[in-house]
Amino acid sequence: MKQKSYLSWSWIFFISFMVLSIINIKFAILGFLCMGIPLYQALNGKGKIHCSHYCPRGSFLSKFLNIISFNKNMPKILRSKLVKHILLIFMSLSFLIGLILTKGNLTAMSYLIFRMMFVSSLLGIILGFIYKPRSWCQVCPMGHATSLIKTYKEKK
Repeated sequence: MKQKSYLSWSWIFFISFMVLSIINIKFAILGFLCMGIPLYQALNGKGKIHCSHYCPRGSFLSKFLNIISFNKNMPKILRSKLVKHILLIFMSLSFLIGLILTKGNLTAMSYLIFRMMFVSSLLGIILGFIYKPRSWCQVCPMGHATSLIKTYKEKK
């Protein structure tokens, strides 16, 4: 059975998340869903289905950067496993250290999540403008993590 894609409209969740987080930073805690859902799907054997069918950021990048993107291919070095590993490790460690430093404070955690989402989205927009709209998706740490989970599960 073919899986239905929601990419044509899931960008609404991304915009809503950003706007609600700006209105009240505590809404940013919902960013845990953005990190948890892809991992949950990958752990349940669905691989990178989140990236190809649901991802609100990918949907946003496709929808709004198609018009202004230079539509060039990203250099191979930026798409290499090394760069993906470095980005995943850097963002995971930054997030983990940030979580530890929040000491369980909900507002501090919300700021941390919003900052991570904002910076990675800004990188995605810059990459999407210079290269193809969804260039960020080629190096996205969540996409790479789900890919690693899928590979590990296939080897088991």
